Amino acid sequence: MTHSTETSSKAPPKKTWSHEGDVNTTSARERWHSESISAQTRSLLAEDEKYFLHQSLSTPCLNLLAEAEGSHIQDVEGRRYLDFHGNNVHQIGFRHPHVVEAVRRQLESLPFCTRRYTNEVAISFARKLIEVAPPGLTRVLFAPAGTVAMSMALKLARLATGKFKTVSMWDAFHGATLDSISVGGETQFRQGVGPLLPGTEHVPPCEIRACPFKCGASCSLACADYIDYVLEREGDVAAVIGETIRCTPSIPPLDYWRKVRAACDKHGALLILDEIPIGLGRSGKLFALENYGVVPDLLVLGKGLGGGIMPLAAVLATERFNIVGPSSIGHFTHEKNPMACAAGLATLEVIEREGLVENARNLGLRALSEFSKFPARHRLVGALRGLGLLMGIELMHDGNPLRPARDEATEVMYAALRRGLNFKLTRGNMLTLTPPISLSDAELSEAIGILDDALTEVEGR
Repeated sequence: MTHSTETSSKAPPKKTWSHEGDVNTTSARERWHSESISAQTRSLLAEDEKYFLHQSLSTPCLNLLAEAEGSHIQDVEGRRYLDFHGNNVHQIGFRHPHVVEAVRRQLESLPFCTRRYTNEVAISFARKLIEVAPPGLTRVLFAPAGTVAMSMALKLARLATGKFKTVSMWDAFHGATLDSISVGGETQFRQGVGPLLPGTEHVPPCEIRACPFKCGASCSLACADYIDYVLEREGDVAAVIGETIRCTPSIPPLDYWRKVRAACDKHGALLILDEIPIGLGRSGKLFALENYGVVPDLLVLGKGLGGGIMPLAAVLATERFNIVGPSSIGHFTHEKNPMACAAGLATLEVIEREGLVENARNLGLRALSEFSKFPARHRLVGALRGLGLLMGIELMHDGNPLRPARDEATEVMYAALRRGLNFKLTRGNMLTLTPPISLSDAELSEAIGILDDALTEVEGR
């Protein structure tokens, strides 16, 4: 464990890779721009770059989009891409007609709800979300972004326990606001911004490639035992915070969260689970925590909750957290925004009516079966990860995880883009694949074929 209340005020050095996504200042990006997009598009990108503040993983941008529908995005030059990235907001696909119609109807009657008032669609959405939530999570607050919902969860933990310390994981990502990066552990967001929140202790994640306990293939869950040790030594921790499954992807063993839950209960700490990118069916369960048989004290959702149309997030809590009373922890202007709530309610209806959780589970199994053939065909493919439609293909040299094939992974990403498949890189060498859970069997086949061809092209150079 290390304390982390201060960071250097000096600007961090440029990184060519990030745990969270592919960076935007590489020579490969520049080469793709010059070879693959028109001078007119490059001119528009330059104008975008002129007005927006620059930041890694964002501006300067990759391309300009004109349309998005279903599993596809389309750029201004008319090229369509299967979107296996989507920032995980496209759980049910883009522009789903049921969500579009719900938002349109709401726009025509009540587009905004002045604070101090409520509205029927907000109540209906809250009721539906609690109906499908894990047992015991019976209270909810809405927010316009996942990082804001995480902020509310942190405030609730302090109010409920009277303590302020947290234990969270290095390399985690819980949002980009100051409090969220304080409990997060992603270097890209923490460096160079000055002192962070006090009491934000960090421990190693349950991650086979970065395991300081040297578990190797036979995981002993020493990382979970370490959380127990830290909670005992600190003695005054309000909450343990973690992503049920890290969307890089990093998938803990089945017993991991049970041990962490037991440690929290033993030492009087809360458990806050972040399912902002991977909740709502992606893991083959409606909530990823269902794969582990645990229920947290607080659950944070976001991204896909707004149906790929409206910004929307939520924090779900057990009844014991209905204690705020005269305080305000989430009095946000758009807390009960009727259009966002209409989108959220319609999204839950689509997931249920169209059997999308089962679709994610079945297509995920098929995808892993197909990808399991890749190591025999592709020397760069060293490991596979996946649960439902959260998948990762790890590229490395000679099957050695200590020799990540980061340059080659970047080349594979751009080779796939040229063929019509969009995804992101994480850790620099992980092809991270998160399609809509409404993906069709034919679309999955197309994506597998594109990846196969892209790997063959890069390995042949």
